[in-house]
Amino acid sequence: MSSPSSPARGRPARIDQARTVATALELLDESGLDALTMRRLATALDVQAGALYRYFATKQDLLTAMAERMLAGVAAVPASAPGGDWGEQLTGLAGALRGALLSYRDGARVFAGTYATGASVLGFADTVVGVLRGAGFGDEEAARALLAVANFTVGHTLEEQAARQPADGPGAPERSADPERLRRAVAEGEFEQLAAVLPTLTESDFTAHFAFGLHLLVEGLRAVRAAGGPSGG
Repeated sequence: MSSPSSPARGRPARIDQARTVATALELLDESGLDALTMRRLATALDVQAGALYRYFATKQDLLTAMAERMLAGVAAVPASAPGGDWGEQLTGLAGALRGALLSYRDGARVFAGTYATGASVLGFADTVVGVLRGAGFGDEEAARALLAVANFTVGHTLEEQAARQPADGPGAPERSADPERLRRAVAEGEFEQLAAVLPTLTESDFTAHFAFGLHLLVEGLRAVRAAGGPSGG
């Protein structure tokens, strides 16, 4: 006798978890997170919406599985430079995380709203902590450094993807980043300091922005390591 979660004998499964996640990621790329609904996903899979709940009790469960899929392989980055500088390894891992999130439309929004505990996400975190502990950081320092690097990377990528949103569709004028709006606002107000740095603030070289911020983090961690701890003790 087949279990309730198994297809009837002789009837091929129309969907499975892997195919469902893959299709959800395709829809995410096509229309963005706001348009991704369980009903639309069911239609794309040619099944009833109820069939999806065999694998995902809620949409949040689906998003968590999508986040896990996005990070597949990211943890392997330092393997190419065994024994290399820990700062370079950490920079490579953060860059790989950013790249993984950028590879899907609204990828950072999906990831930021989940607490995935699959092998890909935990493997990434484990690798980062391993790099830091191997460099001599204490357990507490390594944990906090992991959070700092991950939060900076995800936060930066959230802003980057929001700025790159297509300037069409409902709500687009409100969410799309328009450098000209900032230029006008600064010019019309009394913001002399902002006016001096406006060319950099309004440029779209997000890779340079990311590299600068990550460099500050890594150099700060180097200073902590050299001092023997956050308090210098």
